[in-house]
Amino acid sequence: VIRSIGYDRAKYGFEDVIGESDAIQKAKEVLRRMAVSESPILLIGETGTGKELIVNAIQKTSRRKDAPFIKQNCASIPSTLLESILFGTTKGSYTGAENKPGLFEIANGGTLFLDEINSMDISVQPKLLRAIEEKRVCRLGSYKPLEVDVKIVAAMNEDPQECVRKGKLREDLLYRLSVVRVDMPTLQERRCDIELLMKYFISKFNSSMKKDIFGVDEEVKKMFEEYPWPGNVRELRNTIEGAFNVAQGKCIHARDL
Repeated sequence: VIRSIGYDRAKYGFEDVIGESDAIQKAKEVLRRMAVSESPILLIGETGTGKELIVNAIQKTSRRKDAPFIKQNCASIPSTLLESILFGTTKGSYTGAENKPGLFEIANGGTLFLDEINSMDISVQPKLLRAIEEKRVCRLGSYKPLEVDVKIVAAMNEDPQECVRKGKLREDLLYRLSVVRVDMPTLQERRCDIELLMKYFISKFNSSMKKDIFGVDEEVKKMFEEYPWPGNVRELRNTIEGAFNVAQGKCIHARDL
């Protein structure tokens, strides 16, 4: 049960966040310092910018690195279900409910990563805010408060002020989560890292796929430099992986993309 909800050890550190651009180096510098803090951290960035990789690095660097590391995506989960996932349930609180700890209890002493916090139902947000501020939770159907010590890291892929304006995100929750706010740069904003990332992924897939591809031809290199990469680093990674599956020589050509 614990494994199915993402009870894990951080697999990656800041050394695994590839990039030499000023934008990514600045983000890493701030987050390295804040990883040892107990304050909430809010990561803002488009899909594919590496937010989950950064969260792993925060956990691995923090004082809680050997404690539970729990990850939960908040998107497309009904409010009552998400509430029970976060805070737990007591037997009889609703039909079929059993005594079950929520993620705050399971993450006690460790870190809870809430991804796509902007997709969380607005009705759950006041309860989340209360849990963070009071460091206590009550399971559904219970009035007995449980003390919890959890570091919160949240992430979102939209502009937070726009979410507040549209009524998708409570302003007080935003202020509480963004004690430390870091905006993850898009690949468009760190184009000088494209070649470095490309070489990294080629090396990675050579190892995992037992191939010996040394790079890309000049046409592909030019395409990579000019393409806007709306899917960011993830799209670059997937593009290279796809090319590895069809490339027949020791170089990736345009026909392989």
